[in-house]
Amino acid sequence: MLLTKINDPQDLKKLTIPQLYTLAEEIRQFLVENLSKTGGHLAPNLGVVELTLTLHYAFNSPKDKLIWDVGHQAYVHKMLTGRRDMFPTLRQYKGLCGFPKMIESPHDVWETGHSSTSLSAAMGMATARDLKKEKNHVVAVIGDGALTGGMALEALNHIGHEQKNVIVVLNDNEMSIAPNVGALHNYLGKLRSAENYQWAKDGLEHWLKAVPAVGGKLANLAERFKDSMKYLLVSGVLFEEFGFTYIGPIDGHNMELLLETMKIAKQTKGPVLIHAITKKGKGYAPAEADSVKWHGIGTYKIESGDTPKSAPTYTSVFSETMIQLADEDSRLVAVTPAMPAGSGLIPFGEKFPDRLFDVGIAEQHACTFAAALATQGLKPVFAIYSTFLQRAYDQLIHDVARQKLNVVFAVDRAGLVGADGETHQGMYDTAFMRTVPNMVIMAPKDENELRHMMKTAAVYDGGPISYRYPRLPVRGVKMDADMDVLPIGKAEIVQEGNHVAIVSFGHIFEIAEKAVNQLQEEGLQPMLINARFCKPLDEELLIRLAKQGYKIITVEEGAAMGGFGSAVLEFYANTGYHDVPVEIVAVADYFVEHGSVKEQRQEVGLTAQNLVDRVRAWMPVTKGVVEA
Repeated sequence: MLLTKINDPQDLKKLTIPQLYTLAEEIRQFLVENLSKTGGHLAPNLGVVELTLTLHYAFNSPKDKLIWDVGHQAYVHKMLTGRRDMFPTLRQYKGLCGFPKMIESPHDVWETGHSSTSLSAAMGMATARDLKKEKNHVVAVIGDGALTGGMALEALNHIGHEQKNVIVVLNDNEMSIAPNVGALHNYLGKLRSAENYQWAKDGLEHWLKAVPAVGGKLANLAERFKDSMKYLLVSGVLFEEFGFTYIGPIDGHNMELLLETMKIAKQTKGPVLIHAITKKGKGYAPAEADSVKWHGIGTYKIESGDTPKSAPTYTSVFSETMIQLADEDSRLVAVTPAMPAGSGLIPFGEKFPDRLFDVGIAEQHACTFAAALATQGLKPVFAIYSTFLQRAYDQLIHDVARQKLNVVFAVDRAGLVGADGETHQGMYDTAFMRTVPNMVIMAPKDENELRHMMKTAAVYDGGPISYRYPRLPVRGVKMDADMDVLPIGKAEIVQEGNHVAIVSFGHIFEIAEKAVNQLQEEGLQPMLINARFCKPLDEELLIRLAKQGYKIITVEEGAAMGGFGSAVLEFYANTGYHDVPVEIVAVADYFVEHGSVKEQRQEVGLTAQNLVDRVRAWMPVTKGVVEA
């Protein structure tokens, strides 16, 4: 077996081209077998096997810099760079990361998890190389989905303007996670179907060089004629106008052609774009048939492709409730930045095709687009993962909140997200939204309350409003038949108690409730509060707690700095209640790596036992006995 002999990219260079094809099949078999046990990003990696092999065959990593956009398609790269034996631990606690990770290998020169960053990174590394007068290649691998991101286009413009020696490999599989949308996607579609025009362009340039350049006018005429011919031939015009030498489209699974193309790119002065057509999920029939489902997958049966039946999630409750709310309110529309499936909006789009707007990987545009919809009397619900909302922060402030527009932010994947790890943790939305004027911030304790918050947001016309919910199965609580409108800024006292008040914000309530139940068995009775709102706070309740001498423990699944607990402390500081003891149980100031949500909670202290211990420490003691 060839794969067991490949422990470093240099080992590849000992193989013949036929052996590379054999190795490609072994890699696909390895991926299908291993990911059936761990889950992971199967379809993207099956599609880049030949591309990754030829990149490592043609270039000398890590001296030559190979930069992967998003990074979820870097599994083959990890296998070829000495990490094959770690794959049984893929995306598991303290195991192999599902994205490039510098501490894992010197071959991982750029860490990522969000899209459209690779070209900016390539430009930075190429600029540093030139300043240091070093000699190496810089190669960025970016998908056609990621290329729709504004940041990628900004970097294309900069690279082309500076004429840096950068090689961009466009991995074109017509997909990001969901099918791509937009004018750039349509343009790439035309290139895929066009005849290879490189021969015509090369022949034209050869002919032009043979024209006697007698005076500037003839030379200018020749250049203008070449440009006209280029437009006539169509292919690659956009990238050529950015200042790139465009090569393609080529078959991204033909390794002879890939290697020859990379050889030409290495010898070409200035930026080069190689347009490679690949098939997402290649080599495994279920993944080829449904690359959306198999983009990121849990465990599965190899023979049938069957996956375990998943429990209902908060996202599925959001999905069903959106349809119900849209039936009631014709103003309601949904906006997503390339995540219609992940955000649960496919059923909504099927029922209301004219009211779902997938704008592509363009979070900034999506946010401002939603703001403009709101100016015209519509009620946009901007469904976005917490980690991706970070990318639209300026638009949230400048275009939505400053104008006090009625945009609903449905913040999915809030809190700890498990196997995707630090690049995808939903840690910061509460903290960064809380600082913005005019914002209302909610978080439900369970799936039933999520529905009430969705109804509240739908009818709220006082400006932007948000609700955050996790990437978790629902708790299985009883669902109310009707959705109520919650009073803004009012908490819920779930259980009266004495001495200590546990104030929970969001879905972490299940941990707080478990702790209180355990304490009750010990004869202790702390108060349990479901905060519901981080902004505005229930000030009346907080003043009551202060006056009655409660010690307060806040708990939230988000960043401690600037989060709900910080809001409580700020309130007491600003209102003169300087003697109220407050402890914050939240995520400390560091990036939490991949693992299960249970393991991550244990690591950061978001456990029922931690709350129990804190309450015990604060309960008064008389004659060695803790008082209830």
